[in-house]
Amino acid sequence: MIDRRVILTGLATTAFVPRIFAQTKAPTQNVGILNYATADDVRVRQFREAVEALGYAEGKTVQFRLRSANGNLERLPVLAAELVAAKVDVIIALGPATWAAKRATTVVPIVIAFSGDPVGDGMVASLARPGGNITGFSYMSSDLAAKRLELLSSAFSRSARIGVLYNPNEPATRRELAETEAASNKLGVSLLAIPVRQLAELEQAFQTAVADKADGLLVFTHGFAVLNRSRIIELADRHRVPVLYGWRDFVDEGGLMSYGPNIGSLVRSAAIYVDRILKGAQPADLPIQQPTKFELVINLKTAKALGLAVSSLLLAQADEVIE
Repeated sequence: MIDRRVILTGLATTAFVPRIFAQTKAPTQNVGILNYATADDVRVRQFREAVEALGYAEGKTVQFRLRSANGNLERLPVLAAELVAAKVDVIIALGPATWAAKRATTVVPIVIAFSGDPVGDGMVASLARPGGNITGFSYMSSDLAAKRLELLSSAFSRSARIGVLYNPNEPATRRELAETEAASNKLGVSLLAIPVRQLAELEQAFQTAVADKADGLLVFTHGFAVLNRSRIIELADRHRVPVLYGWRDFVDEGGLMSYGPNIGSLVRSAAIYVDRILKGAQPADLPIQQPTKFELVINLKTAKALGLAVSSLLLAQADEVIE
């Protein structure tokens, strides 16, 4: 005789199994985030929000695997290797992290969130056909170098000598410095190169700018400057040095002026590329894109605190004036 209680128990167990598996099912996509800066970097937050805005749900349809170097360039290769070993489906590389990602894999798709000059620096073969496993976005730091020098040198009456603050250890620096030097020759501006590799060197860098009578300072807005922007803005204010930055974040936080693309917009666009790759697109078929709009932002409050009179011509060119 068949025991009905056994049959019912078996049916109940069978019916319950799919629900267990549904609840414990692993996320379908793994996205690696390789970042030079800190884990709470605004660009990381912007990227994650942009991915979720495309319909992904963290912990359900996407899993973010974040690796942050906290400003240590030497840590990036190790962190990139960790993401490859974790078998992520795609890597989003922020700023200086791009080179470490490139050297870590030729297989895992890599999306550059923003990079200075990926063709000139040898990152990809061309913008239209990057080839290999890399695509993404350029913020055109080298192309904009001449324009930034022109803006700073014409902003104030005293502008014959301009300092350039940069970290020579960052790959994007070389070409941007060369373009800036070429522009200085055409504009008749004397350049004062001020290399800085460590946070502790920033104080001396500004002292050098003042002692050598620099009328203004260009800050190459790469990883080092972004990571230490609060300190740079503070020193510029204390030493009363007019500074032009590449991103408006600096001006929003009290810096004098900036000229460049909207980096947050580039990061959000990079999320779209990640989405396309997760859905089957090949990086080699996605062209490297460049921004089409550049913003000149001036903090008039900071200018007044420095005792500077911004030219009316420059104010007329500004996309936004913070008062």
